[in-house]
Amino acid sequence: MTNETLEGILPIWKPAGFTSHDVVAKARRILRIKRIGHTGTLDPQVTGVLPLCIGRATRLVEYIQELPKEYEATLKIGLATDTEDASGQIIEQADQVTLTEQQVRETLHSFVGEIEQVPPMYSAVKVDGKRLYELARQGVEVERKSRKVSIYQIEILQMNLDMHHPEIRFRVRCSKGTYIRTLCVDIGKALGYPAVMSELVRTSSGSIGREQCLTLEQLELLQQQGGLSDKLIPAEIALAHMPKVRLSERQTRKALLGQKLTLTPSEQTALTDAEGLNYAVYSESSRFIGIFLWNRDKQELQPVKVFS
Repeated sequence: MTNETLEGILPIWKPAGFTSHDVVAKARRILRIKRIGHTGTLDPQVTGVLPLCIGRATRLVEYIQELPKEYEATLKIGLATDTEDASGQIIEQADQVTLTEQQVRETLHSFVGEIEQVPPMYSAVKVDGKRLYELARQGVEVERKSRKVSIYQIEILQMNLDMHHPEIRFRVRCSKGTYIRTLCVDIGKALGYPAVMSELVRTSSGSIGREQCLTLEQLELLQQQGGLSDKLIPAEIALAHMPKVRLSERQTRKALLGQKLTLTPSEQTALTDAEGLNYAVYSESSRFIGIFLWNRDKQELQPVKVFS
């Protein structure tokens, strides 16, 4: 497989000190491929799973970004910073922190479900065309709209409550767009103290976990040895959350031409009846054809992304 035909998802373990864009630039240099995109920004000091889409798989970035993420975070209680993490300036400190294990457990678990978050000033969210972190560096603070995110699961991994600034390490599974820094600050508020996120690792993105990831050093070595294609995850694996439709040979030919597919009532039995739902479409021989949208009124699958 030549570099030009490399296609799929390349799971990278992002090192500290790199932006997500730095990782993409490094991968482009190593692989000598321009068509590479990442699937969700990680702050420079954060390490962890960063799936890169290569070749035609870049067309699926938006769907992979939607998948839940899992993190391991350390929350330090008793001090706050202007960035909500350990990289910022300390803006508040508590003289003494007194907490019980039961208080901590009850408070953390109260965050499971749909919650409201106000994006931090040091974030890439745009307000009036400017990124918040650009304004924050100028010393400007603006009002931010709160947004709904989902916390699917929180598991406490370790508690050190006897320290001057107690630390709680936890694992969280959450929806796209969740700020773990802000979650840490909000947990602190609920406990009655200033708080900060002192460490963060992304342990999975969708179904891609740490064990599948390559470091940038391993990527370079595999590229030199010619064994990289074995490590690429087929793009459609990342769409495992999407309902599937299998087409007949005749329908496959039409689908590959980007044509709409009218389905008979018997063919519709494979579909959930939800209007406007995306389906991962396959041929009879299990070849991935693309993503099609179900239009219930017209009883047809309409092409969104076709991999001809």
